[in-house]
Amino acid sequence: MDLNMVDAINLALAQEMQKDKSVILLGEDVGEDGGVFRVTDGLAKRFGNHRVLDTPIAESGIIGASIGMAIAGLKPIPEIQFEGFLAPAFDQLISHASRIRYRSQGHYHVPMVVRSPIGGGVKALEHHSDSPETYLVHTPGLKVVIPSSPYDAKGLLISAIRDPDPVIFFEPKRIYRAIKEDVPKKEYTIPIGKAKVVKKGSDITLITYGASVKTSLEAVGSMSDVDVEVIDLRTLSPLDTNTIVSSVQKTGKAIIVHEAPKTLGVGAEIVALLNEKALYSLEAPIERVTGFDTVVPLRKFEHFYTVNAQRIIDGIVRVMQSGV
Repeated sequence: MDLNMVDAINLALAQEMQKDKSVILLGEDVGEDGGVFRVTDGLAKRFGNHRVLDTPIAESGIIGASIGMAIAGLKPIPEIQFEGFLAPAFDQLISHASRIRYRSQGHYHVPMVVRSPIGGGVKALEHHSDSPETYLVHTPGLKVVIPSSPYDAKGLLISAIRDPDPVIFFEPKRIYRAIKEDVPKKEYTIPIGKAKVVKKGSDITLITYGASVKTSLEAVGSMSDVDVEVIDLRTLSPLDTNTIVSSVQKTGKAIIVHEAPKTLGVGAEIVALLNEKALYSLEAPIERVTGFDTVVPLRKFEHFYTVNAQRIIDGIVRVMQSGV
């Protein structure tokens, strides 16, 4: 089936709801309207309003109710309409969802998947274009997944729904409908915590995730003189350190690309990881091509903030020229 990411996620939700009656969807406008991006379109009609619940505009309440459902034996999938509105729910996520298993010494779990669009590139309003993944990666007890393609979105979401612990499932809104690929109709899973080498290379390793995977592949596709290996992390927590380290040990050079701000971003953690695990393999300083340490600007200036192919190319050139 030739699907975009919206359709692939919708299919994954439908199949898991059909398979498991404990799977419940809830969030603002997820039912009758099918979600702001229509990801849940048609599911309320198919499964009923008792399993696809429209909620008030109250993110803390949505997540708090979902935690209770999960402890009671359901598998809630709450949607937060935009990533910038996760902040009101941080108390529930960080103080409670992430700690229930630890707090109860394993007696209780929170099998909950929090879905939310992430990132910019669609000329949205304030609080609608952020990349807050680092806050959640930093929180023990939460898994953080960000797919970059329709195929991965379906397989990773099914794995997340079947996971016994809370998963934050970020969906890059810029590529919701920008990519189509063959997605099997049958059920399949992709392991959480396993990165993917989407392009093999020998000169430099490019490490990225989410919408930046598409941009990175466009950038390296235009470079004929550098053989770039591209790694899609897919999961930020847990992080697939083995794939990252093995690639950099082979190429000797690394560049990290992400849309989130630079300071204390996922790229900073990967730089530290490579210094610990692959320092003697490095032949050049590691480069980071990221968003800026500022609020994402509104539509007129958003393109200055967004990581584009030229910035990635320039970063690759800097690493190659500074190498020994």
